[in-house]
Amino acid sequence: MSTAPVDVYVSAGSNIQPEENLQLAARELTRRFGSLRVSPVYETAAVGFSGDAFLNCVFAFVSELPPVAVVAVLEELHELAGRVRGAGSFSPRTLDLDLLLYGDLIMPERPVRVPRDDITQYAFVLRPLADLAPALRHPVLGVTIAQLWAEFPGRDEPMERVMLPLDKAV
Repeated sequence: MSTAPVDVYVSAGSNIQPEENLQLAARELTRRFGSLRVSPVYETAAVGFSGDAFLNCVFAFVSELPPVAVVAVLEELHELAGRVRGAGSFSPRTLDLDLLLYGDLIMPERPVRVPRDDITQYAFVLRPLADLAPALRHPVLGVTIAQLWAEFPGRDEPMERVMLPLDKAV
């Protein structure tokens, strides 16, 4: 079953072979969904554990798949990257893809929760999303992503922009 085309935003992070795994994600998302928009890539410290720095970005694409099917594709990409489940929420990752926004859909309950709380909780999610879609409005809060970033308490967390042309990885 498909739906009307919607804009989909997915956060991506990796701290195990991050360049290769983010390129894998970009390539596979393009293969499955077509045209892909990519935020700048940022290097950030691991959150919640001691480990190698992460590379983080946000991908955007249009899809007619329902949100549960989009999440299933993201899980397939985790497997392609060799992600091992069961290591806990705060641990090294070959690839971590999370559905942030699915159009203006609000689904607060599982199996898919959108908008994802990470948008307002982590600079490594909000900043690349603000770079990619500053005028986009958060479907629950009603403010733009740029405004959320401007008012974000963790704006000063160290984040270094990394030149990784993921739009060329396809």
